[in-house]
Amino acid sequence: MDLWRKIRDMGRVAEPALPPPDEQMPPTARALGGSVQVRHVDAGSCNGCEIEIGGAFGPVYDAERYGARLVASPRHADVLLVTGPVTRNMADPLRRTFEAMPQPRLVVAVGDCALNCGEFAGAYGIEGPVSDVVPVDVAVLGCPPEPAAIVAGLRRVSGR
Repeated sequence: MDLWRKIRDMGRVAEPALPPPDEQMPPTARALGGSVQVRHVDAGSCNGCEIEIGGAFGPVYDAERYGARLVASPRHADVLLVTGPVTRNMADPLRRTFEAMPQPRLVVAVGDCALNCGEFAGAYGIEGPVSDVVPVDVAVLGCPPEPAAIVAGLRRVSGR
């Protein structure tokens, strides 16, 4: 019985909301209207960033409370979330995914590998960073970036 009283007296406990993003949002973000549908593409990463993206959309960081939602089809997406350096085999599928998205569309490059190829720089199977294949609007630094940084990047594009 004491446990129930403790739970009742404690109330709801949750982490405080993240502060608003420091940087200005891209001009296209104003047209998105506050919530974004996100299509994730792994262009050749080591899967470290994918684990952190899972954390960003999980119950602790809960990116959905800021209006970001993962979708399965690029035709339903406003934002393309790309991880890893772009391999030669993924360059064309990444371009086609980007072209299948309706306007306005934004690209978020997640992790150092997506920005500058990271540990994979100079490898024979690497086409280059994401910016060599599709235009990047927001960069999330880190190897791998923390879920809070990924959520902040998504908030930047959603304007929240």
